[in-house]
Amino acid sequence: MSNTFIEFSIRNGVGKIVLNRPDVLNSFNIPMGQEVQAALRRCREDAEIRAVLLTGSGRAFCAGQDLAEAAPQDKPWPPIRSIVEATYNPIILAIRQLEKPVIAAVNGVAAGAGANLALACDIVLASPKASFIQAFCHIGLIPDSGGTFFLPRLVGFGRASALSLLGEKISADEALQMGMIYKVLPPEELEAAAGDMAAHLATRPTQGLGLIKRALNQSLVNDLESQLLLEADLQASAGTTEDYEEGVKAFLEKRQPQFTGK
Repeated sequence: MSNTFIEFSIRNGVGKIVLNRPDVLNSFNIPMGQEVQAALRRCREDAEIRAVLLTGSGRAFCAGQDLAEAAPQDKPWPPIRSIVEATYNPIILAIRQLEKPVIAAVNGVAAGAGANLALACDIVLASPKASFIQAFCHIGLIPDSGGTFFLPRLVGFGRASALSLLGEKISADEALQMGMIYKVLPPEELEAAAGDMAAHLATRPTQGLGLIKRALNQSLVNDLESQLLLEADLQASAGTTEDYEEGVKAFLEKRQPQFTGK
């Protein structure tokens, strides 16, 4: 697949997506959004890909929406709704519906939709150079890209309210303390560590991991009884996979399992 605004590669079972507009801090325009959506479709459809790594080039992860597209000086502004529905909503849904692990390596500023793009991923690793900003309030908008959904569930309602209403810049260490992200790693180690984690996950029982992700997604809206029933259904599905059989055999034979993702 040919790309202009992202880099996409496959190695060791990992589909790597690099947002690549460093001159504008990897902010989104519609063409870049379309390329990310196509890359995520490839990650879903290609059985060779068993984990995904998302990061940014240069000194930023993603600064959100490119305002040169949203508010052009020489023509009428496009409706905000059309940008949200064409660019961000499909990406967030694709990440959450992809039954493979998605790791975000946040190498620098993650602002607006860029922050919420990271928070939609399954595991978020960050450099101390990273920061997270719900910047929408500074231009009279609301958090989109799942921000009003994920942020309260990650950090609590009160903190989510403050972060959304004040639009304060949160450091990687503060994000870690709040439970917003998983780990902070030295800048020189971030990309390699994220790649190693993704490569490790690509050797694990892919269908089982996908079912874990499905259960966690549903837990956000289920009551306990519904979640217990779902767990029973998904456990039954997991128990029919080749990787479950291999995992049990390897345990009993005291050896490392060789999972195939089937």
